[in-house]
Amino acid sequence: MATRNRTEVTEFVLLGLSSWQEMQPVIFGIVFAMYLVALMGNALLLIVALSDPKLQTPMYFLLSQLSFIDMFLTTITVPQMLVHTLSVNRTISFNCCIIQLFFFMSVGSMEGHLLAAMAYDRYVAICDPLRYSAIISRHLCLRITLTSWVVVSLNSLLYSVLVTRLTFCNNQVTHFFCDITPLLKLSCTQPVVSEMLIFTEGVVVVVSPFFFILGSYARIGIAIARMHSVAALRKALSTCSSHILVVLLLYGSVIRMYLRPSSSYDLDQDRQVAIFYAVVTPTLNPLIYSLRNQEVKGALRRLFRKLCNSGNFQPGSQGKWGWHHIS
Repeated sequence: MATRNRTEVTEFVLLGLSSWQEMQPVIFGIVFAMYLVALMGNALLLIVALSDPKLQTPMYFLLSQLSFIDMFLTTITVPQMLVHTLSVNRTISFNCCIIQLFFFMSVGSMEGHLLAAMAYDRYVAICDPLRYSAIISRHLCLRITLTSWVVVSLNSLLYSVLVTRLTFCNNQVTHFFCDITPLLKLSCTQPVVSEMLIFTEGVVVVVSPFFFILGSYARIGIAIARMHSVAALRKALSTCSSHILVVLLLYGSVIRMYLRPSSSYDLDQDRQVAIFYAVVTPTLNPLIYSLRNQEVKGALRRLFRKLCNSGNFQPGSQGKWGWHHIS
């Protein structure tokens, strides 16, 4: 039902990925399978990173947080999408929509901050290895994580408040969850001030980690270029490869979805990019970090061996934090 102002909007209708009814069971099956893989893969990586004594390092602590973020990100959007895919009623209340927007923006932004922290870990490990243990510590990782959560939460709160102040002329959301761009499109008036604030502030909070990552890898590239040992060069490259791939997957989607003028948005295409960002990327991340990583594969073998021998899982003791690279 179309409405004339925000006070009359008590719920939104999420149109989903496609209006083609014959495709709904196919979409449900594919997305549900990928959701299960994302949950199981990230949960397994999280358990291994936190329990295995040989993985008690700052880098693996950050990786465990990334796995938690990926599970959280998919759970915010996918279960509701799966229900709506096979349901005639695709409504979501106004308050639930704003809550979903807040958590999605918070968790999505947090992923970029964690990747920036992981890039800094690699920078110190390659460019200043003798001082690595003195610079990178558990306390520093915890402080970075907590500070990042505060920053992204305040940023998402700003987005949510701006949306509640909009005047809506329609409640048909061309998306499968409540995202900032399709909600701005429903505004009766052109929300110039909101768009400018979101774009400029979003660049600072969302894109600044990306520039920090670029700066870190620029320094790493200079250090690699100066290496004369083939073995050291190969180790440095393998240390960074998985992280670079995950960064490209994340920011390729983010830049395509958010960092451009509203006049150039195509909501149909953005839904396709959003499903890649919200489902495909969290599914691929644990595979990228485990299949190419000998330490993680060794930890998984120890975990499965323990499960086979004891019949239950008993977390390992906490080891000493040190430097272990992720391939």
